[in-house]
Amino acid sequence: MNVRRSAAVLAAVAVFGSAAAPAAFADDASPSPSKALPSGLYGKSDPKFDGVFRQSYALLAQDTVGVKPADKAVAWLTGQQCASGGFAAYRADAGKPCDSKTMVDSNSTAAAVQALAALGGEDKSLGKTVEKSVAWLKSVQNKDGGWGYNPGLPTDANSTGIVVGALVAAGENPASVKSRDGKSAYDALPKLAMDCGKGGGAFGLAAAKSKKLSPNADATAAGVLGSLGKGLVVAPAKKADDSAPKCAKPDTASQAASNGTGYLLDVLGENDGHLMSAMPGAKDQPDLGNTADAVLALAAAGQRDQAEKSAQWLAENSAKWAKESGPAAYAQLVLAAHAAGMDPRDFGGADLVEQLGAQGPPAKTSSESSSESASDSDEKKDEDGGAGGTNIWWIIGVGMVAGIGIGFLYSANRKKQQP
Repeated sequence: MNVRRSAAVLAAVAVFGSAAAPAAFADDASPSPSKALPSGLYGKSDPKFDGVFRQSYALLAQDTVGVKPADKAVAWLTGQQCASGGFAAYRADAGKPCDSKTMVDSNSTAAAVQALAALGGEDKSLGKTVEKSVAWLKSVQNKDGGWGYNPGLPTDANSTGIVVGALVAAGENPASVKSRDGKSAYDALPKLAMDCGKGGGAFGLAAAKSKKLSPNADATAAGVLGSLGKGLVVAPAKKADDSAPKCAKPDTASQAASNGTGYLLDVLGENDGHLMSAMPGAKDQPDLGNTADAVLALAAAGQRDQAEKSAQWLAENSAKWAKESGPAAYAQLVLAAHAAGMDPRDFGGADLVEQLGAQGPPAKTSSESSSESASDSDEKKDEDGGAGGTNIWWIIGVGMVAGIGIGFLYSANRKKQQP
């Protein structure tokens, strides 16, 4: 299907109706040949729907494998931030202040936070950018303790899961981030988990009219990650716990995560290790983006064996999809390979790190990084340098999820499923 971000936006559409989709989705998504893309942006396709998303994922994936992204790539992302701290999917003119028509969302903001927190280190300007975004996320938390795609929308597992990852990346304890009603994400997520009967323990998405939850694999991957307090970077499981979890009433976040893990194991087992996308009116086909999300969730849950099997399936079947989908897809594969304990520089014979790097400005060399470190103290004297400008948004949105979900969410245009 698509990468998780698209999952997010459509999931919102499928769940809450068309009103949940950003207004921009009604516009023509074709690239505008009259406008050159920013030199610091990853990818060559129109960034209208996934600019912040693909940038965040690309930078986070590079950092995960020890690659230092170009300064202008990081600056493009920070420059997308609104004064409020929130990010939208893409702002063509980041010099203009955000206003009431700027579609800031939790998914883009959370994806940006995870990338910038990883890159920040001792960089005070990036730290301030992250702090502003976290403050914004806290300000739009729903009463039930979770988050919707846009402020004011009902809580969904995809958005809540990726926000939990952002909070953890920023050094926050998600259990301590509470709504005005005293609820945290760990109170909200079990409410989105289905029972062990017809729902199979999955996290669900609600139909627009009936509001009834339907099992959704990508929402489940995001829900499992969020319930376990994990973000998009998952360390390989040191000790495997490959026994099938026992499904029980999801009255706690940990039990909801256990149930969701069992659901993913069942679905992946039925489909040779990968997920399927069932788009209305289209033939079912492998969903590579959401399979990558499932690898993260399974690794976080200690299911090393199935995480490796699904990652191996991706290694054998993802080349065409990644080439057609661009930087976000390469980044997802890098993160999945990392979580499964595989080498992203030799993933089915492909060097994902090199392929991702080719999607954006050249990364820093070791000498450039050393030179920068020597001058850090001088640069940090400028308190305004780098914190403000642009920002990022992706779309882990709950979008293209029409049968499968969003995804730890982050975009209709570029998220079409590839076979």
